[in-house]
Amino acid sequence: MKLPENLFPKKSDYSGLSKSWRSDLVAGITVGIVALPLALAFGITTGAGASAGLITAVLAGLVAAIFGGSHLQVSGPTGAMTVVLVPIVAKYGIGVLVPLGVLAGALVVLSGIFGVGNLINRVPWSVMEGFTLGIAMVIGLQQLPMALDIAKGHGERTIPVAWETLKNAMSAGFNWTSIGIVIATLGIKFATPHVLKKLKIKKFIPGSFLSIFVMTAILWSAHVAKVGDVPPALVNTHGHSYSLEGMSAFAFAYAAFSIAALSGIESLLSARVADQMAHHSNLTKTLPNRELLGQGLATIVASALGGIPATGAIARTSVNVRSGARTRFAAVTHSLFLILVITSLSSVISRVPTATLAAVLIGTSIRIASPKRLIEVLRTTGPNEGVLVVTAISVLLIDLIWGIAIGITLHVILTKFLKKKVA
Repeated sequence: MKLPENLFPKKSDYSGLSKSWRSDLVAGITVGIVALPLALAFGITTGAGASAGLITAVLAGLVAAIFGGSHLQVSGPTGAMTVVLVPIVAKYGIGVLVPLGVLAGALVVLSGIFGVGNLINRVPWSVMEGFTLGIAMVIGLQQLPMALDIAKGHGERTIPVAWETLKNAMSAGFNWTSIGIVIATLGIKFATPHVLKKLKIKKFIPGSFLSIFVMTAILWSAHVAKVGDVPPALVNTHGHSYSLEGMSAFAFAYAAFSIAALSGIESLLSARVADQMAHHSNLTKTLPNRELLGQGLATIVASALGGIPATGAIARTSVNVRSGARTRFAAVTHSLFLILVITSLSSVISRVPTATLAAVLIGTSIRIASPKRLIEVLRTTGPNEGVLVVTAISVLLIDLIWGIAIGITLHVILTKFLKKKVA
């Protein structure tokens, strides 16, 4: 079988770098600053630890930047992936992450080779919007244990776990210090753009990074829950036991398929957002099948070396484009910047309060959900809006794969019904 030539890296990937390297460098460092707290938070939320999140940001980000089909995509650990991984780790332990990640990555690679990437444009926008909204709600609810500094409720489903976590907090008494940290962090995060605008500062300063910097400085010596030791290493193969004990063959296959499907869908969606935001060159157009190949390789490498499965990250990709990125060198710089931070500032990272990280992810989920957009949808009774809401609720109550399947099925049914009605 002869593989298409456009699946592989080529010299033209860096066309124009001689002119754009400065803006790419600045964009890469900016994205690195944004990615740092998110990588920490997603690693901890998943259950694999802060170092796993950082390893994923570096390795997956670098591999996807080189081998992926998007010139502006930034990859790493994401909230969408934690939605899938949290219940898996809760039930089977972190020992399953390596074999699951490797198999899922291989499936994504194969989907790219066989041209599955071209199907993403056939998924209705209402399903994709509902998918994104559902993910946002799950991400927010997953932060309750860190936000309340309380033991996570038992179980796999988001709503029951969140409810049990709240009951644990009420039984033990709310930790008002932790709640205060969350409120203060969110205040700084959301106030940052408005303050910069009033001060007429045009430089982009990420609110999430600034809030973590301020709160870490204030609580440096305080006795609150913190990230803890973060090994200054880019590989942590000792962090997993590679165990599939208690996991049936069906459960393993379904979990790997779920991870692979999410990695592909989220990555192609993110790349599409990048293409829409950037209009400076035809080179910015994503090659969807090559993107799947790159993301699959990124997940294999990250999972095998102590990280977690990765996807393209919409928030970081958007920051990359807004910060002036022109080539994939910006995404490469993002990974190199994180390497520098990990190897030189691990002792500082260990002092970051976990409640602050929870607040950053809660803020991220609010941004993704877009409350204004949600209110508009709820006021409308059209079929597309109905599909969006049903998809989001299905993602929240069941899982991502079933959410997408239910959303697409409902869209098809409603479309055929409306056609018949018109006829």
